[in-house]
Amino acid sequence: MSLLRRAEKCFANQQVHKLLNAFVSPGDESTLIQERFWNLRDADKRREEGTAKSVIDGYLIAVKDNICTCEEPTTCASAILKGFHSPYPATVVERLKHAGALIAGKTNLDEFGMGSDSTNSIQGAVKNMYTQDGDSLSAGGSSGGSAVAVATGQCDAALGTDTGGSVRLPAAYTGIAGFKPSYGMVSRWGVVAYANSLDTVGILARDSSMAKIVFGKEIPVCSWFCLTRITDTIEGFDSRDPTSIPVSTRSKIAQQLLERKAKLGCGDRPLVRIGVPMEYNTAELQPEVRRAWLDTLQGLRNQGHTVHMLSLAATKIALSAYYVIAPAEASSNLAKYDGVRYGNKASALQRADNVLFASTRGAGLGEEVKRRILLGSYSLSAAAIDNYFKKAQKVRRLVQRDFNNAFALSHPLLKHQDEYRNGPKVDVILTPTAQSLPPKHTSLENRASIDSYSADFLTVPASLAGIPALSLPVPIPGQNKGDQNAPISVGIQVIAQYGDDNMVLSLAQSIESLRDIK
Repeated sequence: MSLLRRAEKCFANQQVHKLLNAFVSPGDESTLIQERFWNLRDADKRREEGTAKSVIDGYLIAVKDNICTCEEPTTCASAILKGFHSPYPATVVERLKHAGALIAGKTNLDEFGMGSDSTNSIQGAVKNMYTQDGDSLSAGGSSGGSAVAVATGQCDAALGTDTGGSVRLPAAYTGIAGFKPSYGMVSRWGVVAYANSLDTVGILARDSSMAKIVFGKEIPVCSWFCLTRITDTIEGFDSRDPTSIPVSTRSKIAQQLLERKAKLGCGDRPLVRIGVPMEYNTAELQPEVRRAWLDTLQGLRNQGHTVHMLSLAATKIALSAYYVIAPAEASSNLAKYDGVRYGNKASALQRADNVLFASTRGAGLGEEVKRRILLGSYSLSAAAIDNYFKKAQKVRRLVQRDFNNAFALSHPLLKHQDEYRNGPKVDVILTPTAQSLPPKHTSLENRASIDSYSADFLTVPASLAGIPALSLPVPIPGQNKGDQNAPISVGIQVIAQYGDDNMVLSLAQSIESLRDIK
């Protein structure tokens, strides 16, 4: 299929699935085709001549609406930024365009990335294409728009942001792959900040192969670890981003992986050690999720991989630490939206004290954003910082230490590795992504905020540790015998040591090969 015909199909799907509310600015189908016609034709010509800019030359990539673009507004699904046009594009957008990709539009999200169901948006809730008993289901959050756009064929892939699971949870709910790279591997320049120490630009795609192409890191071609660089797409050092991992450190990580490759060899499929943390087998885990998890582990055993039980003790308190750290950073980041420096100014002062910024923030920010600003402001106050924020940072260190002790590969950024146990060392960790299937929208209406926070229980630990994680769909055994529109898969999460992004992507492909789940 030519790239032009492929694009026409994506644009047509945007119109067909418009009610799912995945896009906030998809544009008109005929206009989009007309505007991109010459770009698509040139991309087709380059492919025919063998001079394509990259593997994704001519592909349509959607962008979450908290990632800056120049052509479309960047609103973060918030009234306070309605109509805002960024004077510059994000680095990831620049790199996509340099690779020949075309921006399919901006996707819907939870306001400023704060939410787990993509319902906290001035554009309205994102709806999952799956239903249950006729009721719409949650698309996950906060990158629900990007996930639905990919799952329904409205684009070839999409960018999202992952702070505590905002790429992986929507991927699990919509039956696609969602990849969160190691923190600092992908530039955050031009991404509207929620929590600086956690935010990571992630990729949503139909399968792990497409996610790997968009990521653009060195990938195996003759076997798992015989590395050949295909292209640099969004991965790479950016001098404008102070959290971007420098070239010297990337070289150190590459050398570390080459040394491991030499030990494993370049056989057809080197065997890996898979860790199964006991703490992820929670009482809240739905039977369908647990069954899919166990079936996946058995399939990997049949391929010759070994499975090892291990303990990540700090997992139980990771979620509490996350919801102290993330709101604290958010309260600082969102202080700029006062109607003077950034944000739409309130049309009239609505308070007796005539404080401009209070009226502006009160009118322009949603309830969940206000709630997290208050939580964060309190935890950073002089009266609470010792009991909350500092203790949460200590918990974060414990989470990182648990992962470092579990992985055979040492953390490339640490000079001294803490050794606190003599348990099995593993190459990857395999867990469920979510404890349940996507909930109904009707059940979310009266749900307390604390209950919505628990949806991130299994994804938050990898975010706190800054390590790579990918959610991919695994079929539910015996599902869809009744309701034909019900979800047919659950998300299984692959986690690896910092910088070992290629291991995550490679094992994901191995899991996909167990069954026809693409």
